Amino acid sequence: MLNTLDFAVVAIYLVILVGLGFFISFRRKHSEDYFLAGRKLKWYTIGLSIFGTNVSPMMLISSAGVAYAYGMVANNFEWLAWIFLLLYASVFLPFYMKSGIVTLPQFIRLRYDERTRDLLSWIIVLQITIGVGSVLFAGSLLLSQILGWPLLVSILFMAAISASFTITGGLEAVVITDSFQSIFMIVACAVLVWIGLDALGGWQTLRDSTPDDHWKLFRASNDPVYPWHAIILGYPVMATWFWCTNQTIVQRSLAANDLNHARLGIVFTSYLKLLIPVIFFLPGLICRGLYPDLDNPDEAFMTMVTGYLPHGMIGLIVAVLVAALISTINSMLNSGSTIFTLDIWQQFTNKRLEPNQAATLGKWSTFAITLLGIIIAYGLSNVEGMQLFDLINSIFSFLSPSLVVIFLFGAFFSWASPRAAYYTLLIGNIPSIAIGVMYLAKWPSTFTWPHFLLITFYLFVGLSVFMAIFSWLFPRPQESSLSMPSFKEGYENQSKYILILWLVLAVIMAAIYAYFI
Repeated sequence: MLNTLDFAVVAIYLVILVGLGFFISFRRKHSEDYFLAGRKLKWYTIGLSIFGTNVSPMMLISSAGVAYAYGMVANNFEWLAWIFLLLYASVFLPFYMKSGIVTLPQFIRLRYDERTRDLLSWIIVLQITIGVGSVLFAGSLLLSQILGWPLLVSILFMAAISASFTITGGLEAVVITDSFQSIFMIVACAVLVWIGLDALGGWQTLRDSTPDDHWKLFRASNDPVYPWHAIILGYPVMATWFWCTNQTIVQRSLAANDLNHARLGIVFTSYLKLLIPVIFFLPGLICRGLYPDLDNPDEAFMTMVTGYLPHGMIGLIVAVLVAALISTINSMLNSGSTIFTLDIWQQFTNKRLEPNQAATLGKWSTFAITLLGIIIAYGLSNVEGMQLFDLINSIFSFLSPSLVVIFLFGAFFSWASPRAAYYTLLIGNIPSIAIGVMYLAKWPSTFTWPHFLLITFYLFVGLSVFMAIFSWLFPRPQESSLSMPSFKEGYENQSKYILILWLVLAVIMAAIYAYFI
């Protein structure tokens, strides 16, 4: 599949990428640089970095695959995200930055208490480690198919590349390389779409060659794959977790030069999300028009690459896939090491680390999370019978309900109590993880599970009731905890030009949904 020119392109890209990462690492001097890039990031770097973190090989490959099989419906995961980015920028972010936190568990300590923070720290590190393994599996599976390597070799290779400059350079190296890779991905995938559309005969030919239901953003309630109510009810839970309470995303905006740069970076990310269906999902629809009989929809992206791109350009696309994997994993590794160093480690020592000590511990914890991610990635190779898009999203969906409950209650209900938050995390994750394992294992075989998004919604409702009852039984002490600012306060404090950008985006999204609904 790849010839000498392709391998040369990939090698040159990796040399530039790793060199850039190590160059940035030499400029880092203090622990704040390691974990928050010195709090000096500009809006465009923040936006591109969040975009690059969000775009994994799973998205590149599985987006084309799910579009080939089901059409536009999966675009909801991208086009509805702006609502929750707005929620984050307006309500959560101002308080995060005002509190001076570096990690989300530190916020939970302020809002609830110390032991809730301690428990959340372990849960988030576990989630991040599972996320590292999931994304590492998705990218390495593709790499093994392209290069013919054994899966374990691909996993080890990609883990080594991803962890190398994350360990040495911290967040600044991560966000700058993320920004570089994001531009790379957008350009390369846009070229693929342009060439594919030209080969098919243009937009109208694409519309004519694709079933009508593939152009619908919402499918019937009895649809076996993506019923509309599963998206409406379950997606907001996942989206609130990912965009508002996810350390990997939040850490980038916390490193902003100021609140305006952070908010503008989030708006920039929201506009970039408009591109994802066009450059990542559209190749799947184009492939369906050119190759209507593929056995495996997840092969749609690489079928387009190998069928219509010249050598050299194929190498460029492979480099883009490597970029997507590295961008996502290094972001997760940096966030996991931040929480372990600043939250978990201090549970046992009760000592403030010196800057050099914190940076050293961050490096070692990054290495440890990488090793655990490798084990998880190899274990996921035994899960069969699911499309890649559904596999990865279902894993994240079962990890999100308990966190969403305690953050939303903390934001909007001043009476939410520390004890209720603690037990929601402690007890609430047991059914979430147990159901997730059974769902992936398809056990019991005689039971037909609902869509994973519906399960996520049911868990969220159940845990919300649990949180409310426990807050009533064990009320919040008057002298402890603090409340989040209201949505109105966050809205009023935004600059006018940022509000105009949100309004324009809302109009664009309304027009898109009116066209495809």
